[in-house]
Amino acid sequence: MQTVTLLAFAAVSFVGIATPGPTVLLAMTNGSRYGVRRAVAGMVGAVLSDFVLIGAVAIGLGALLAASEFWFSALKYVGAAYLAFLGIVMLRSKGTIDAAMKQGVGAGGGTAVSIALKSFMVAVTNPKGYLFFSAFLPQFIDPTTPQAPQYGVLALVFASLDFIIMLAYAAFGAQAVRFLKTQGALWLERACGGALLALAGSLALYRRATA
Repeated sequence: MQTVTLLAFAAVSFVGIATPGPTVLLAMTNGSRYGVRRAVAGMVGAVLSDFVLIGAVAIGLGALLAASEFWFSALKYVGAAYLAFLGIVMLRSKGTIDAAMKQGVGAGGGTAVSIALKSFMVAVTNPKGYLFFSAFLPQFIDPTTPQAPQYGVLALVFASLDFIIMLAYAAFGAQAVRFLKTQGALWLERACGGALLALAGSLALYRRATA
């Protein structure tokens, strides 16, 4: 692929990833709860989901969701329900961050597997991600050359940017919990929970574009 094409792809991807969404909100929350080191597990889960989404688009799943109202709605409501569940858990938090602050930021509940799985599930159950990549990626693909290697390169670039940006959000969350008072840190988690609930609502109301 040409360098200019990759740079253009990276620039547009950076803006899209940096705009607060479910996975970066989870990264920030994980950073505030567990510290940056343990939050990396969530970033790994999100990066794996990037490869799944882009791979699915490469084999045509994105086109299937765009064409099928049933499968689009099924995935949409599963994703919205999962986001709402995570949001409610955060809103009902009564001391997760407080305990982490008293024991050390790296302490607290949550295994690496569960942290990674949350981020992975949030991304792969969001049909908007499949539709986004279905519309976005082909603009940077040269149809006259083998497409699989091109999708692979784009996936690596996107996943790398995703990891870096989530790392920045996690670091922000970890620093914020150090400077905020206990109650303020708790409200940070609740604010992220409210944002996830809002995103769940927007996803539930989201409709496919029809011709």
